[in-house]
Amino acid sequence: MPTHHKISIPRTAHYYTLGEAGRNTRRFWIACHGYGQLASTFIRRFDGLDDGETFVLAPEGLSYFYWGGYTGDPVASWMTRQHRLDEIHDYANYLQTLYDLFRRKMPEDVQVNLLGFSQGVATQVRWIMEKFPEFDNLLLWAGLMPEDLDYRPHRDFFAKRKVKFVYGTKDPFLTVERLNWQRQFAAEQLPVFDEEKFEGVHEVPRDVLVRVAASL
Repeated sequence: MPTHHKISIPRTAHYYTLGEAGRNTRRFWIACHGYGQLASTFIRRFDGLDDGETFVLAPEGLSYFYWGGYTGDPVASWMTRQHRLDEIHDYANYLQTLYDLFRRKMPEDVQVNLLGFSQGVATQVRWIMEKFPEFDNLLLWAGLMPEDLDYRPHRDFFAKRKVKFVYGTKDPFLTVERLNWQRQFAAEQLPVFDEEKFEGVHEVPRDVLVRVAASL
């Protein structure tokens, strides 16, 4: 009978940035893309925030595949069902390493905004629940909270932070049932959970992002 083994190894991860991380940085964003995207294209959504005082960090998922078969463009994913706990642990370490690397370059009072889009929502939330990084705002953009986590023991942690669910009114992935589930689940789990919707589909429109960022 075959015997399963596993080993931890060093590997190369890729990320993209917009702006500079330094003593004059006032806002620090970590933006996690969705399934089948690349950080190099996703970060372009944030160019409206490039004001000389904002630093945007876009990590790229650790797993790659060809979109639409062998002839498609290479894209990334954060995790699948296969060895999911190992993948979660790996990307949580990856995100925390990036966070620590750049956070120390910025002022103590820098505003830290975490944004996950679609699959990136679960990625951000699982990282938070494993490492509990300091942040000010968490934007769940067009994605659902992981339902297998219990947030209630950490209500004091989340009470000091803002959590906002942002979505398009024509998003085909967010049915009425899914929206209602998210609202009910969040009401049971989190001290504060806000919503902001926009006219649009499964996307991060630049103008909406600028508006949401200005409200933080």
